[in-house]
Order: sequence, then structure tokens, then C-alpha cells
Amino acid sequence: MMGGMNDRNILMSAPGRLARRLLPFPRRSRALLDALPAFAVAAEAIEEVPDPASFRQTLLQLIGQASRRIMIVALYLQDDDAGREVLDALYAARARQPDLQVSVFVDWHRARRGLIGKQRSEGNAGMYRAYAERLGDGVAIHGVPVQNRELFGVLHLKGFVIDDVLLYSGASINDVYLARHGRYRLDRYHLLRHAALAEAMVDFMQQTIACSPAVRRLDRVDVPTTKSLQPAIRLLRQQLQQARYVVPHQTPGTGEVAVTPLLGFGRTDNKLDEVLLALLRDCHERVILLTPYFNLPRPVRVVIGQLLRRGCRIDIMVGDKTASDFYIPPGQPFTTIGLLPYLYENNLRRFARAHRRQIDAGQLNLYLWRDGDNSYHLKGLFIDDDVAVLTGHNLNPRAWSLDLENALLLRDPAHRLLAQHQAEWAGLQRHAARLSDYRALESPRQYPPAVRKQLRRLNRTRLDRLLNRLL
Repeated sequence: MMGGMNDRNILMSAPGRLARRLLPFPRRSRALLDALPAFAVAAEAIEEVPDPASFRQTLLQLIGQASRRIMIVALYLQDDDAGREVLDALYAARARQPDLQVSVFVDWHRARRGLIGKQRSEGNAGMYRAYAERLGDGVAIHGVPVQNRELFGVLHLKGFVIDDVLLYSGASINDVYLARHGRYRLDRYHLLRHAALAEAMVDFMQQTIACSPAVRRLDRVDVPTTKSLQPAIRLLRQQLQQARYVVPHQTPGTGEVAVTPLLGFGRTDNKLDEVLLALLRDCHERVILLTPYFNLPRPVRVVIGQLLRRGCRIDIMVGDKTASDFYIPPGQPFTTIGLLPYLYENNLRRFARAHRRQIDAGQLNLYLWRDGDNSYHLKGLFIDDDVAVLTGHNLNPRAWSLDLENALLLRDPAHRLLAQHQAEWAGLQRHAARLSDYRALESPRQYPPAVRKQLRRLNRTRLDRLLNRLL
């Protein structure tokens, strides 16, 4: 009897379940997207910068031409040749223009420690203080603690504003991001020339971040301890969960694109995460997803599964494990952080195995990027032919709930930017190979002995799941 009732219940609910799988236009997602405010930006004012060397050249050129303000927001500005080159340029610009407002925002925790796996040091903050002692305090460098500990979240906002120009990239500032010594870490780089958009990015940093008692200057000697800032950090977290960019409701005209800057922080009421999911759910035909670390949050995996059942084409590009910034080549001393590329490869293997039918049919295409000993740091989305997301968001659980993230949503129904996006995607594919089958990935049995030992230990204790959420 119970079996018969269950069968009838399944049959009665089948039309609804089938509709949820097949309907391409979920009303809730469409309503959320339609309600988003936006700046109307001329398409010709949006320009892709092609590579890390051009990014460095563009950044230094803009700094050299600055007349009113410079604001740099990045995870870190490193104590190395590239970091010193940028700091030299900032101080030189300030010397030429004494009224120039120069501010740099970096993660508090990341700035006050040395590199992972290296000897203990005072971190990049030591360089900031040395510059200020030698050249004055005209370049204000702020440390932003969005959590009490780096493990539980960092400042992951991006964006360099010089006068009325926004240079947006997921890159931070160091030798490899700026291609200083023969190696590079590939990211995406875009110039947006729009005064009101630049103003919105600056206003948020000044009104929400810079004025917080948790945010302190790192270029000064009397830097407080993190422990003493904990009450202020809690208050900042509460404010960030409600914070938004101030954006008008402008309707793009002929030749214009709708650009919406978005913020995301925390597990609940995260506007950026909500919009990313809505964009994916609203896909009609195709998604291109870029991420350096294959560790998709569960909500994203669920929506991708729905899109595949609906018949959408999904292209995902990730870095080969050897193109990860955490990869430790054989022969070098191994540390635990070197496990991460192997954890991500295992995630990719499980995903590819679960979707091997769609891979065989060409509906799901997984690309592995590799170019010598260079590394891959791309993030973002292309959806159908009219939506692009520029972001530093890694599309992983940490970015989904712990880090402070932002993005620029570009909606382009007239396809003014389509040729630019197609050229960018074609360029990325030059150093990428399509994964034909999950068995094409290196077998865990072939991993280095130290990696196999650590992975067995993690699997026994299920700590691999915790690491996937935190790193």
C-alpha cells in the first residue's frame, strides 16, 4: 500500500519537477536581474588590456598621468621589485602633484606576515613604513581586517581608480602578477573610462572602509595589534553585510552598456552571490566560467547540473595543477599548502566523472590552461552573448561566504562588446587543452609520495572537505 502511494506521489509531482528542469526563465531570477541599478557606459569606454605586461604598463602610465586622485584596492602590494616600482611611481606622482590624493587599501593580515613557507618577517608593512620614513606620508596605505584571522576571510576587493578611470583586475601587485622577471600569473584586466562609476567605487571605500576604526594605516610606526581591534572588526563585519555601492538606475542608450558594481560578504544576504546564481539560472544557451581553483560552491554546482539537464552548453576553464600559484614542483621542499592543487584536481576528476556523458557529447567542455611555468588566476563569467562578469571572486566556498568580494556586471543586449569577449576567450584557449575524459588527469597513484601520504590522512579524517571550504 505504501509503495503504491509513493508511486502515485511521484507521478503527481513529476510535471512540476520536469518543469523546474526545463523552464529556461525562472521568474525570481529574472525579477532580481531586472531590478538591478546600473551605470550606462559607452561601449567604446570599456577596453580589455591584453596581458600582464600591458597591465603593468597601463597602471604605471595612469599613475604617471594622475592629476586628482589615485586609489588602489588589492589583496596585497608585495615587498618585491614590482611592489617597489608601483610605490616609487605613487610617491613620484605625489611629488609632482602635492594636492594629489593617494590611498592604497590592502588586507590587514596579509600585509603583516611573510610569505607562506618562508621565514617569519614583518611582511609588506615593513616596506610601507620604510617608504614613509624616507619619503613622507603622502601615500596613505590602509590595512583592512574584514575578519579576526586571515584564515576566516580577507579583503578581496579589486579596483584601481586613477582620476576618472577604473582599471579593474583580479590581480594583486607583485613580480609575477606584473610579469617582472620572465614569469607571469595570468588574470583579466579591463579599463573603464566613466567618471560616475569611478566615483562610486571611491565613495564606498571612503565612506564605509576608510572611516572604520578597524582600518588602520600600515605605513606608520604605531600600528595596533589585531587583538585590540577585534570590537571594531566585529562592527565592520556587520556594516559590510549591509553595504552596497550607490548606483543609479540608468537606461543604456544606443552604443551603451549597463554596468553594475556589486559587493558580496557573508553567508547570508550576499548580493553578489545572489546575482551570480540568478545570472546562471537565467542562462538561455551557454555559460563560460573561469576559475583558478576548481572548488565550486554547492549552489553553483546545483545550478550547473540544472543547466546541463536543460540543454545549455557549459565551458569551464581552470588552471592545470602545475599552473596553480600553490604548486610546488618536484625536487623542492614540500609543505602542506602544496596539497591544494591536488585537492582541486581531485575535485575536477570527480566532477568530470559525474558528467562524462555531457563531456562525450560536447555539451560540457572542461579546459586546462598551462603555459610553461606561468600560473593562472582568471575569474569570471560569460553568459549567452550579452552578459559578462569581471571579478576577483574565485567562485569557491571561501569567496562565497568568507572574503569581502566585488564584481562588475556588464549587460550588453545589443552585443556591443561581443567581439571583445570572443577575442578574449579565443586568446585564453591558445594555452588550454580540452579534457576528453576524467582519466586524462593524472592518477592519484602517480602523485609524489608526500602528496599521497597527506591526501590519505586527509581522506581518513575528512579534513579535505574543511580545507576545500577554507583555502
